[in-house]
Amino acid sequence: MSSPDPVVLCTGIAVQDLIFRVETFPPPGGKSRASAYLAVNGGCAGNAAIAVARLGGKARYVGPLGGVQDPASEAIVMQFAREGVDASGVLRIEGAVAPVSAILVDAAGERMIATRVEPQLDAARLTDPAPLIDGVAAVLADNRYGPFVLPLCRAARERGVPVVLDADRPRDAADPLFASASHVVFSREGLRGLVATDDLAVALREAARHSDAFLAVTDGGNDILWLRNGAVERMPVPKVDAIDTLAAGDVFHGAFALAIAEGRDAEAALRFAAATASIKCTRFGGVAGAPGRTEVEALVSATKGSERCA
Repeated sequence: MSSPDPVVLCTGIAVQDLIFRVETFPPPGGKSRASAYLAVNGGCAGNAAIAVARLGGKARYVGPLGGVQDPASEAIVMQFAREGVDASGVLRIEGAVAPVSAILVDAAGERMIATRVEPQLDAARLTDPAPLIDGVAAVLADNRYGPFVLPLCRAARERGVPVVLDADRPRDAADPLFASASHVVFSREGLRGLVATDDLAVALREAARHSDAFLAVTDGGNDILWLRNGAVERMPVPKVDAIDTLAAGDVFHGAFALAIAEGRDAEAALRFAAATASIKCTRFGGVAGAPGRTEVEALVSATKGSERCA
């Protein structure tokens, strides 16, 4: 049973995103003039933590960052504080710098991303994950720092705490993170990297051979696919005029994990997450566009009403 004020622990990568809005992407060797610029937090788990906080949940972030002399790491920690995210579990690696992404977002809302992650962060490990799980109602983990997040996921499952895996990055089916998760939500790229087919329904059923977790896959503005008793179900996502898809998947995962922590069933959690991500896509600036709960619940109600009328 979830607590009345549940805590969601988000673990994995946090990045400083340097976002430029352009009309069109430049050709190789070319240039584009940016109409807007924003420096904000990014990264799968980092964005998810901010999404949870924006939705009124209690968010904790645990992950490796650079040392106290690194301006990018300091900026990330400071934004977590402004957003109300508890970042006391950040592991600072002296001599390292935070991951940084250069991102172009075009007029259609699509993006191009280049990210640099230092090897020292990939090599970071937790020595005692168990205390970090105290008081936590759900864990959201990305698969960017697999060896770092795995002990946290296992510690959570040992206590009966749900673990939501953001399977954004393609991994082998034998990845122990899959076995440590109670819920796995793939991006289409992540699922296609696991199962070599463009048919996401077929891929989802194949993935189920390697995991007994709840499984779903997002596909941009197309239907979400998920498995119920071995059958593939479809859920339409709200139709919006997208101007920036950056961080939409991360916001989706954070909202999904919060809904699970609050005791919603997986179908209701998917609906809540889809509404949250859809609203984010209508706003420029990556996670800076993550919405609050009131507008999300309003869209959930409107979407359910339109489905009943269809």
